[in-house]
Amino acid sequence: MAMVLSSTRCRHIGPLLLSAAIVASSRRGRFRLLPPTTAMSTSSSSSSSSVATNNNNCGGGSRSALIFLHGLGDSPAGWSSLEDDLPSIRERLGDVHYVFPPAPTIGLTINGGLKMPGWFDLYDWPIGISARDDKDGMLAAVEQIETTVETLEREMGIPPSRVVIGGFSQGGAVALVTAYHRRRGKVPFAGCVCLSGWLTLKDDLTTVTEDVANATPLFWGHGKWDDKVLFEQQAHGVGRLRELGMDVTDESYPMGHSSHPKELGAVAEFLERVLFTSR
Repeated sequence: MAMVLSSTRCRHIGPLLLSAAIVASSRRGRFRLLPPTTAMSTSSSSSSSSVATNNNNCGGGSRSALIFLHGLGDSPAGWSSLEDDLPSIRERLGDVHYVFPPAPTIGLTINGGLKMPGWFDLYDWPIGISARDDKDGMLAAVEQIETTVETLEREMGIPPSRVVIGGFSQGGAVALVTAYHRRRGKVPFAGCVCLSGWLTLKDDLTTVTEDVANATPLFWGHGKWDDKVLFEQQAHGVGRLRELGMDVTDESYPMGHSSHPKELGAVAEFLERVLFTSR
């Protein structure tokens, strides 16, 4: 497994939004607003075919993991400082093994076929409730994450019941399908984190089993001013998932398609609860 570390964590906005601002955090937890950029990603390392992960717990006693998926146009380095930021908020999260998989490079329909790192194709912009799904691309992404889960169990002895699947934007959408739609007959995950993401494959929600819905709590954070993945997506997705009996914690923040210090704190609290507190 490759190790990807970054001194900053960038929250990227979406395809072809050349004047969008990026919110970043330092390892000391100070958030600042960076100037507009023409680049989709300012990560210090590009994605590759190998899984990006921290090395803090390799060979140690780690028996839980967070797999976190980056957003469109980003790389594993874009969120890899979570391995430092989360334990700085909740110390016990220093015992978690962090994995940051890279998305493949694909052509985006909304970008006229322009290629960039992405988990699946996009056909509509902005992404509202009626946005169309790339089911084949989504399921291919889920298969990649399931392979990562299998590797964690085989090589590190971390079972799915001790794994949280999370992601930002596109990564959050993949995390939801991985955690719920595709777990029939499999061990449920410890939890799921969706940041500024959206619920896809809604016609397939009937595949979510009761044991998975009951065993896998969800944290969903979203920006009230999000004009990329529209804020309406949170209420819609949370409502549909609660209908299935899921334990959902939903929080909104005064931001656009980015991240917020209070959101990171809420994620840390959620992870400590689902990984270290008996339910």
